[in-house]
Amino acid sequence: MRNILIRSGISPLDTFDASYMINKNSIGGNVGNLIYAYSIYRTLMTENTNIVPDYYNTDPNRADEINEKYDAYVIPLADAFRPNFIPLLRRYTKLIKKLKIPVYVIGVGLRAPFEPKLDEGFPYDEDVKDFVSAVLEKSEIIGLRGEITSQYLTKLGFREGVDHTVIGCPSMYTFGRKLNIRETNITKESMVCVNSSMTSPKNVLDFITRSMGDYPNHYFIPQWLKEMILVYAGAPSLSEKDENYPAKMSSPAYMNNRVRFFLNAPTWIDFMRQADLSFGARLHGNVTATIAGTPSIIIPKDARMRELAEYHNLTSVWWNDITDETRLEDLVEKVDFKAPEKVQARNFDNFIDFLNKNNLPHVYKENLNPADIPLDDKISEVEFKQPLVPVSGCTMEEMVERWEKFYPLEDEKATRVKKKYKKEIAKKNKRIKYLEGTINRKSVRLALKTANMFRTK
Repeated sequence: MRNILIRSGISPLDTFDASYMINKNSIGGNVGNLIYAYSIYRTLMTENTNIVPDYYNTDPNRADEINEKYDAYVIPLADAFRPNFIPLLRRYTKLIKKLKIPVYVIGVGLRAPFEPKLDEGFPYDEDVKDFVSAVLEKSEIIGLRGEITSQYLTKLGFREGVDHTVIGCPSMYTFGRKLNIRETNITKESMVCVNSSMTSPKNVLDFITRSMGDYPNHYFIPQWLKEMILVYAGAPSLSEKDENYPAKMSSPAYMNNRVRFFLNAPTWIDFMRQADLSFGARLHGNVTATIAGTPSIIIPKDARMRELAEYHNLTSVWWNDITDETRLEDLVEKVDFKAPEKVQARNFDNFIDFLNKNNLPHVYKENLNPADIPLDDKISEVEFKQPLVPVSGCTMEEMVERWEKFYPLEDEKATRVKKKYKKEIAKKNKRIKYLEGTINRKSVRLALKTANMFRTK
């Protein structure tokens, strides 16, 4: 049996409850992470392969344990080349350098503005170089999310087609080589799933808010960890303003019980199959619809979304094409919902070629349309947690149950964090005292040396 360690906060077979997932951040800050991880589990879990989540443990001191227990380490990443991920990227680099087993990066991308200025470089270029170099010592080639990231790594000195190749987002290959996007007939009564991002431009947020008003049978699908807490516990609010985004419990979407937060990939995909349309400014909110066969429209707002939309030919409308007059029904009439189907087979074959170059076992090794998928068999036996509804839509008993689970865990977490920082501060203070002592000793020696130089005989 081959044992693979994988970067993920939860296995598709885990059934953690919401309070636990919030406390441990099992979604890695964004529930979209569950979708592409699920795809990789489904693809790599053969009859002879056991896949174990690392639960986001990046401790370099685990290297010996990992070398002993596992045959490979698979690291799926999203837009990891960004400022606030760099400390974690450095930890991965340190860990990977200590490993003796193969390490595979399946999907990594750059976060940058919609029109990135790659020639100017980024403050973290050296960190990216170190990480990519460490991975390439442990595998043949790295898989990237899109052409923009490919151009970036090429400018850093890595060779396209040799060191790195574009594979898109693995989530698009969850169910294999073929997509089957349904025909749709949208009416005012249609079930519409909406996703949004507070960082989207105002014209996009205006459009999404306007469309939610036009289609009352909508469900808002949030993705952030902070939103998970809001749905589960009712507070804190993301913002006191909610004109263009459901940011607090008093927002209409929450008060009308029109919000769903998913705790696992299978129930999310199943829910999307029931929808007539998905649209918005979230990548995986719309990718999940696409692989479920539901027509979707994505509004990319930056380079990371743009490069994936372009590579997968996702049905898209650029953010700067949205005006004050744009209505959802106008877009439905204009766009091609079948567009992703046209490149799926080519992209999938390229993804499989990437896996084969790295000698990774997968369920498509012998047959591109396998009759039996081991993960599917295991999932059929699991009773999954249903999506969270807002606390405002719960009974009093359910509210109390949530709060009694959530707040003690939050108190424990706060205590752990406080102890951790106390230890770190104590270590730093000890180091400072040591350095001060060293400096003082050096100062004394320098003063004595200087005095000796001027001493008269």
